[in-house]
Amino acid sequence: MKKRFIILLSVFLVGLMAANNSWAVRSGGTFVFCAPYGGDVFSLDVHRTGNTQDYIVGLNIFRSLYKWDAGENKPVLSLATGVDVSEDGMVYTFKLRDNVKFHNGRTMTSDDIIYSYNRIMAPETASSAALYVKAIKGAADVQNGKAETISGLKKIDDFTLEITLAHSVDLGYQLYKIETAIVPKEEVAARGDGFGTNPVGCGPFKFVKWVKGSEIVLEKFDDYYEPGKPYIDKLVYKIMPEGSARDMAFRAKELDANLVGSAQYEVYQRDPEISKNMIEVAEMYTRHIGFNQQYAPLADRRVRQAINHALNSELIINKLLKNKAYRATSFLPISSPAFDPDLPPYAYDVEKAKALMAEAGYKDGFDLEVLGTNSQSFGVRVVEAAIPFLKKIGIRVKPQQLEGGMLSQRLKKGDYQAYIWSIESGPDPLATMTRFHSETLPSSGNYIAYNNPEYDALIDRAKQTRNLTERIDLVKAADRLFHEDAALWFFNYNKAIIAYQPWVHGIEAVAIEMMLQDFTNLWLDETSPRATAK
Repeated sequence: MKKRFIILLSVFLVGLMAANNSWAVRSGGTFVFCAPYGGDVFSLDVHRTGNTQDYIVGLNIFRSLYKWDAGENKPVLSLATGVDVSEDGMVYTFKLRDNVKFHNGRTMTSDDIIYSYNRIMAPETASSAALYVKAIKGAADVQNGKAETISGLKKIDDFTLEITLAHSVDLGYQLYKIETAIVPKEEVAARGDGFGTNPVGCGPFKFVKWVKGSEIVLEKFDDYYEPGKPYIDKLVYKIMPEGSARDMAFRAKELDANLVGSAQYEVYQRDPEISKNMIEVAEMYTRHIGFNQQYAPLADRRVRQAINHALNSELIINKLLKNKAYRATSFLPISSPAFDPDLPPYAYDVEKAKALMAEAGYKDGFDLEVLGTNSQSFGVRVVEAAIPFLKKIGIRVKPQQLEGGMLSQRLKKGDYQAYIWSIESGPDPLATMTRFHSETLPSSGNYIAYNNPEYDALIDRAKQTRNLTERIDLVKAADRLFHEDAALWFFNYNKAIIAYQPWVHGIEAVAIEMMLQDFTNLWLDETSPRATAK
């Protein structure tokens, strides 16, 4: 009787496992995703493009020395099994994996990393990744034409590489970016400009085809260095910049996952089925109004504080952005390791704002021109929503719409009174807040020309310590001071959302950019219309 019970129980459990696909990972199938930004992909040579759209696809073709771990919310080793860091933090010695193969079948070695970083820094490449590789000693000399190779790169043997830094940084935050990917020299040489339309990497998927303006198709790379992965056989990116078109394709089950825009967010939340399969994250981008303190009224901290109190951020987020955003406290977002949950945002308080204006000598207000793009989330539309709030404290706002490139040029020159924009606020909190150090020029990102000696001292101390907890505490203190100084109108952090079909497993909350999904661990259960048995 006991034996029969055990047999029946075993049969029941096997049946239950078959019915509940979440119990076991399943291989096979095709996953159809979207490339939603702008128009077509520009280039799949990630060293020679600055477009996020291209990185979305390139992330699954290539691999960098580090990779972003969404679960741990930090960079981790990818192409190396270990790293030793010198006591002063200036020399990194990597033990590389000996089983990494390029899609042409050749094994990756130290030479490939040295070649790739030199290619990035070469003036003719004009790579946006130079910003990250420049942390290596001698990289700037290559970029400036003073040297042919980066002096801080040293091959110990085929699978041991030594990197010496030009200045102290956490190298993982520099070299996890997919634009710092490792590429095979022989394929770049053979394909020339064609490498951007027919790339070869060492990532989990290899390139198959690119139908311009329509789709890019990748397939599983059987010799990928993580055994048994990736799980899916094919990965298809549909070029779909229009939210309404993506929505139709998602509802028709032609897309397995969809980036959710503000127009769809409320509708999807009310849908009893779709709402069960949505994942969201506070992306590391901070939307704000920046103040030019060379414009006399904005030089007074009380005026800047008054603006923060006068604007009803919660209402604007709720009504205008359809709640597709997180209220900002200071510059560092919720997903940052240095975010301070105990720091309250500015309260909506018109009377306090009026009192601050009066104290500063601007009881009657002043005129304020605010530059912005046509972005629905952080452009002139938001400025227009702010007009009636600021009118209550006498500030007469005039919005001016510019193209993004023109806005960037105006900010770098300090040619503005105020602007509204969204800028990266992660992932490395120290590097993020160094943007506002007085030594950082407007042309390098300190658009507001922020200059506060107390703030500088906190950032300098954070750079000098190798104790992570102490460093985070110092950066928190700097962000708190930045908040008290009301250096910006702290508007919101982007709420990025992906909706996925019920048969999809493995979509992650990627705080650096939600669409940078690494599909190595993604799998489809048998209910997928594109599932294939393996």
